[in-house]
Amino acid sequence: MAVTLAEAEKMMAAAKAKALEMGVKVSMAVVDPRGDLVALARLDGTRWTTPPAAWGKAVASATYGVPSGDLAERANSPVMRMVFQISGGYFVPQQGALPIKRGGEVIGAMGVSGAASNEDEAIAQAGIDALG
Repeated sequence: MAVTLAEAEKMMAAAKAKALEMGVKVSMAVVDPRGDLVALARLDGTRWTTPPAAWGKAVASATYGVPSGDLAERANSPVMRMVFQISGGYFVPQQGALPIKRGGEVIGAMGVSGAASNEDEAIAQAGIDALG
């Protein structure tokens, strides 16, 4: 089962609250296990480049079932270069996204972009934590 729209909306609200608390402007994306977009939001004043980056980080995390930052060291490998090509650019192996799991199964991922990478990841964690 994939993350639902209702769950994505709950995560987006919690992530937005965390970003505002931190005083950063970010975009946030929630994807299903395949990387298809479920929800996307860009906070006011956030750079136009951040929505596709947040989505791409979430795609990377969902694809491999790990935090997107765990993939950064392998970004130049032949396999990763192939994944970049077949994803049409929506695969960003940089810190800022976390997998969403239910019962040990990846049901999606949440990605964030616009702040420092560790802040992006903390915001994604706050969103996922809202699911309980």
